Amino acid sequence: MTASPQQLLRILIVEDDEDDFLLINDYIKHLRSWKCEVKWVFRYDEAVQELCNNNYTICFSDYRLGAKNGIDLIKDILAQNCSTPIILLTGKGNYEIDIEATKAGAFDYLIKSELDEDKLERTIRYALERASNLQKIKDSERKYRSIFEKSKDIVFIADIDTRIITINYAVTDILGISVEESIDQKLSSFFHTEAQANVFMDLLKEDGEIENYEIELTNTGETVKTCLITASIEVDGNNHNYIQGIIHDITSLKLAELASLQAEKLAATGRFIRTLAHEVRNPLNNINLAVENLVQQMAGEDDKIYLEIIERNGKRINDLITELLQSSRPADMDLKEVSLLSVLNKVIEAVQDRVLLRKISIGFEHGESDSVIKADTLKLEMAFLNILINAIEAVPDETGHIQIHTQNKNGTAIVMISDNGCGMNPETKARLFEPYFTSKRNGLGLGLATTLTILNAHNASIEVHSQPNSGTIFQVKFR
Repeated sequence: MTASPQQLLRILIVEDDEDDFLLINDYIKHLRSWKCEVKWVFRYDEAVQELCNNNYTICFSDYRLGAKNGIDLIKDILAQNCSTPIILLTGKGNYEIDIEATKAGAFDYLIKSELDEDKLERTIRYALERASNLQKIKDSERKYRSIFEKSKDIVFIADIDTRIITINYAVTDILGISVEESIDQKLSSFFHTEAQANVFMDLLKEDGEIENYEIELTNTGETVKTCLITASIEVDGNNHNYIQGIIHDITSLKLAELASLQAEKLAATGRFIRTLAHEVRNPLNNINLAVENLVQQMAGEDDKIYLEIIERNGKRINDLITELLQSSRPADMDLKEVSLLSVLNKVIEAVQDRVLLRKISIGFEHGESDSVIKADTLKLEMAFLNILINAIEAVPDETGHIQIHTQNKNGTAIVMISDNGCGMNPETKARLFEPYFTSKRNGLGLGLATTLTILNAHNASIEVHSQPNSGTIFQVKFR
């Protein structure tokens, strides 16, 4: 803001020649637009000290100050975050000094012999307006810098080849990588797959902007994060294109949606099974009673053979219905404090025969400390056994490898089971925990549905990350 009439200006004059000081001070006394308080210093060190106190509205400094000069003065006070506008004074014009002073941060450059009241007033007015504008810019930059740094979303600027120029600290919270490590990396390197990165860039270059586009990013722990990215291609002052954007982490939201969807599917399936079981068992009971009566009445061996076939298959149907009902009901849990490592060791021991026959390997990596969780040991072993058997059946003979990894993060026990098997397409992954859905020739599709029911009863969540021909990762978290 331009100084209003009679605004007080506190002016520092740095001048080692008293006559020059008196001349400048006389001009200042005749200024009509402001009320001025003037202080004169002639030592360089004293001038630096005075200016760094930030008590002055403006400063006039002679270029020559003994061993140092006015440009040194500007550099020294800027290094100490002093923003007082400095106007350099010199005995005669010098183009090189003028350019150097401007680059150093001088607000103006005046020749003493050409100085008069009008020129001095115009110079002060210009310096005050420029200082006010610079302060507004700094305040605005400070405000938006605070928003940038404290945002929970990743905010970034990258060149047109996606090489990151600027990024905020949210990248550490979301992707586990520091700001320093992120700089000069390509944004595309964060994507879970190269194909996803290519599709994103094609859409961005085609439309110039993209809004709330869902992507998958991989953090340093190889965990896949589901995010929404909004980005646009902009043009800088040098007519160069760059990309600016925001990445919002929706992993927790997607997991909550998935858990809700799975719960709804299980509930709907359970209702269907109970209805179906009731409707099937009524006529099945009648068939069984009729068969029992016929067995007692018929004496022929041939007739009895056929009736026994009917009886056995009726019992088989009844057993299947019982199994279906058990898989759809919430599991009754006997929760006790158990060692997670002991549970996993028993599961690994239970599949050793399969592992040896297939000539595959299982690695188990865990920290020195064990995680103690509340669990029903037998049912939790069943849940992990179902996951491990699926992994064993997915990997190739001889070259197949399964890795089990446990960790305790902020009080949350995490188990990751990964394999180098055939992986899954998105459609299969989306239906993975549905009862009776299976890609196996002789499977019932109840193993992973039962696993989900058991884990839900343990207040545990399960995530699956998989790509065709790239293996699968099951991640179980005990909250």
